[in-house]
Amino acid sequence: MPSHHTSETYREEQDSMGTVRVPASAYYGSQTQRAVDNFMRSGLKPPLSFIYALALIKRCAAQVNRKLGLLEERLAGAIVTAAGEVLDGRLDDQFVVDLFQTGSGTSTNMNMNEVLASRANEILTDRRGGRSPVHPNDHVNLGQSSNDVIPTALHIAAARTIHTSLVPALAHLQQALAEKAQAFRDIRKIGRTHLQDAVPMTLGQAFSGFTRQIELGRERVQAVLPRLTELALGGTAVGSGLNAHPEFATAVIAEISAQTHIDFSEARNHFEAQAARDAAVETSGALKTLAAGLVKIANDIRWLGSGPRCGIGEIRLPGLQPGSSIMPGKVNPVIPEAVVQVAYQVMGNDTAITLAGQAGNFELNVTLPLLAHNLLQSLDLLAGACRLLADRCIQGLQADREKCEQYIERSLALVTGLVPLIGYDRAAELAKKAYAENKTVRQVVMEEGSLTQEQIKQVLG
Repeated sequence: MPSHHTSETYREEQDSMGTVRVPASAYYGSQTQRAVDNFMRSGLKPPLSFIYALALIKRCAAQVNRKLGLLEERLAGAIVTAAGEVLDGRLDDQFVVDLFQTGSGTSTNMNMNEVLASRANEILTDRRGGRSPVHPNDHVNLGQSSNDVIPTALHIAAARTIHTSLVPALAHLQQALAEKAQAFRDIRKIGRTHLQDAVPMTLGQAFSGFTRQIELGRERVQAVLPRLTELALGGTAVGSGLNAHPEFATAVIAEISAQTHIDFSEARNHFEAQAARDAAVETSGALKTLAAGLVKIANDIRWLGSGPRCGIGEIRLPGLQPGSSIMPGKVNPVIPEAVVQVAYQVMGNDTAITLAGQAGNFELNVTLPLLAHNLLQSLDLLAGACRLLADRCIQGLQADREKCEQYIERSLALVTGLVPLIGYDRAAELAKKAYAENKTVRQVVMEEGSLTQEQIKQVLG
């Protein structure tokens, strides 16, 4: 049988180091191809939210450079159109540089510059690629450096994800927990400290604590936005603004704010904005705190729902899927388990972000692609986990009122309510007697006879 195969066709692209062969179908050019050839293929790429933030910067920059008289109308128009296509997701497959690349993110910036220049040239000449009439550096990158653009893209992508995804997801989870706190407000249960029985409370009070944790987590995340919305754009190579028009950054950031409906501002100090990544570290710290809270909530729900017959079983979790490949009828708390795993991943990401936040010397951090990947992944994971927990677990929770009452009645900690009437030492004696004789506190107190029925009912319920 004849063999059927196709051979890739190539075109030649020029850059300052010479000629590079690039797939003819590609929009990217020589510097992108060099990066693909030089770096490993980890399977990880800069996240699309970051790519779209970068395209947004390029679109706004072209619009402003046109207004400033620095870029011809037809060139700017073609760049704006090409950037819009990136933002629409039509060129996702053209961003091919591996995550683990040059620490400034220059390769990804040039990947974007080349894709936009190539597509703009196709719009203007029907010829894909090349460096004319639109040049990736002279036109698409006009007034910019990777060193200010990449940190700016990181901040924009993170702030947008917080506004559009994480904060709404947290509000949704908070509402679901608040509804359960209200529904369970009259269901008495035993409290537990040190994994031992403590004094009675209500199930609603426990869920009110969860609700407040999420509310505070949301406040912590929102509290980082004043720093995260400061943008490095305008600093160019080292923060001095070399080769940027004095009105460029202010105008571009105003355009970005208008298009995202988020109030971004130019960095108060461009040298801090490019040399340090403290805002990313701070944001990750807030996410780590939120993750720790989610672990607490998810684990408490798992324990309170343990059983169904040999655990605590004060609440019943929704049964979503068979829980065992060997034990028929077993149903596991799969949603809380998934949430805990998300939280641990976020904590791991925070460790990498903390280390990366220190990296680089003098005027530039050189771990920007890693910072972008980890921070944006943490934001996406937490938003998804919060909605998952709310929709697939919290909303379907039910309380086992009878079991809650049984635990309270059998708890030895009920004697705590008797301390004002009989003293600490006498109450401790009654608790020991109830335990030794396998009786309830109520039974022992009634047998002891020193309190009236009214007093017992008032204290023990």
